[in-house]
Amino acid sequence: MSPRCCTLVSPMGARRIVCELYGRCGDEFYDPAHYCCHDQAVVPLARTHGCGNCTYRVCFEQCCPLSLTVKLRDQDCSAAAGPGDRLCHSIRSRVS
Repeated sequence: MSPRCCTLVSPMGARRIVCELYGRCGDEFYDPAHYCCHDQAVVPLARTHGCGNCTYRVCFEQCCPLSLTVKLRDQDCSAAAGPGDRLCHSIRSRVS
């Protein structure tokens, strides 16, 4: 996160420095209260993708394609399944 600071001057002449944290994604800055960086693109926090028959939030979770498991974004996909992981099933088209 990179802080963006500006100096505010009150009517009495006092100065106050106010900083807001902004994330950086490639060449773009973003507000982490509303967006995240996913695959080098700024996306809304509510963005979801599919993982088999599951849906996951790309800013907070990841799809582990080999095991079709949804894990938290900072977890290793090769790690053993944990209590917060979700096992998904593949979606197969049915042939009549």
